[in-house]
Amino acid sequence: MANSKRQLFLKRRLRVRNKLRKVNAGRARLSVHRSNKNISVQLIDDVNGVTLASASTLDKDLGLAGKNNVEAATKVGAAIAEKAKKAGVEEAYFDRGGFLFHGKVKALADAAREGGLKI
Repeated sequence: MANSKRQLFLKRRLRVRNKLRKVNAGRARLSVHRSNKNISVQLIDDVNGVTLASASTLDKDLGLAGKNNVEAATKVGAAIAEKAKKAGVEEAYFDRGGFLFHGKVKALADAAREGGLKI
């Protein structure tokens, strides 16, 4: 029987994350989550199990609540780059999860790179 979209997404997410963990040990992880209404990103230190910085369209200072488009993703990417600098993180690896690197996810990554974060 064919797998559901959700099962395929979860399988893809684990495959991406496990491959990235092998190659990027010791670096912070920039993890993206995209829902129908919002987009969020976290900078995670997997060694200590701590979130170093986060940004989302739900943040009050961004004023993008309920928006999930390329422009909102670009602003969230710029915000996480700024917060990463404050946290002292210059390098991270991009964990797209099960999402395709296209559209909103790509815009977020490009904005974070332009903000000075090495991904």
